[in-house]
Amino acid sequence: MTSIRDNLEEHQIGIYFCAVVIAALAVLIVPGTSALEFGINPALALILFVTFLQVPLAELRQALSRVRFLAVLVATNFVVLPVLVAALVEFLPPEPMVRLGVLLVLLAPCIDYVVTFSHLGRADARLLLAATPALLIVQMLLLPAYLALFLGSDATNLVQVGPFVHAFIWLITVPLTLAVLTQILTGKSQTVARISTRLGLLPVPTTALVLFVVVAAVVPQLGAALDAALRVLPIYVAFAVIAPLIGWGVARLCKLEAPAGRAVAFSAATRNSLVVLPLALAVPGAVPILPAIIVTQTLVELVSELVYVRLAPKFGASPSRSLI
Repeated sequence: MTSIRDNLEEHQIGIYFCAVVIAALAVLIVPGTSALEFGINPALALILFVTFLQVPLAELRQALSRVRFLAVLVATNFVVLPVLVAALVEFLPPEPMVRLGVLLVLLAPCIDYVVTFSHLGRADARLLLAATPALLIVQMLLLPAYLALFLGSDATNLVQVGPFVHAFIWLITVPLTLAVLTQILTGKSQTVARISTRLGLLPVPTTALVLFVVVAAVVPQLGAALDAALRVLPIYVAFAVIAPLIGWGVARLCKLEAPAGRAVAFSAATRNSLVVLPLALAVPGAVPILPAIIVTQTLVELVSELVYVRLAPKFGASPSRSLI
């Protein structure tokens, strides 16, 4: 089982791109793939369950004791990066829907495939994995406040509380509770232990499934929103370049070890586009602009990760090469 999981993680980038390509081909060949939109939330709940299941309770307690790492991770994602995002959105046209899409995706740090990408980049992936429940809870609590701050009165008209409560229950509370119960039962039942071992193979396949469902459901709607997608593209490229450097810089300023600093850099650069998509779809009049804006960020990010996993091991490789 371990070798299968290692092979999946080693080839995950290729698997994700294959999922995206197959979904794009399905859109061209099979009519009505936009109907797959109903499967986005269940697929996300599954991926978060198997992600949380990879966090051993003992390691979760140990990670929570790493106060400096958690403080740097939270400060980077929810204090420093919002300043960068605020600066970037000023280059966008003053269209509330376009700005909402960019804010939704760039203000929310990733909590799923960032773990496996950070592992490939020689970051402290286990520490980052253990911090994922805290990251998801904090972003769901702070995201409405940040949207209100950046959008002003437009936030009241566009953002509703209901989708955030729904997401908190079904994307955080339920998967996390099931993961904890599964881990408790694993120590008491060999059958549950075997099932848990097999579930450990699913993070990469479930991420590929989510990418397939999202692309197949959203791409048919992109034509009407192509202009909006092209306008946000430079913002996403700029964020992809600047954010990991900010994460690494804050980590080094706070004197984190190199692997922990790389984890902060990966977290800063990788966004929660797949998880915020259901929130975007709940916005009145969201389709097709918001899904197009969010999926565009996902595609930019997947390409960026190819660069990160090659450059990140050089972060902290020697005193003279601390930032490159």
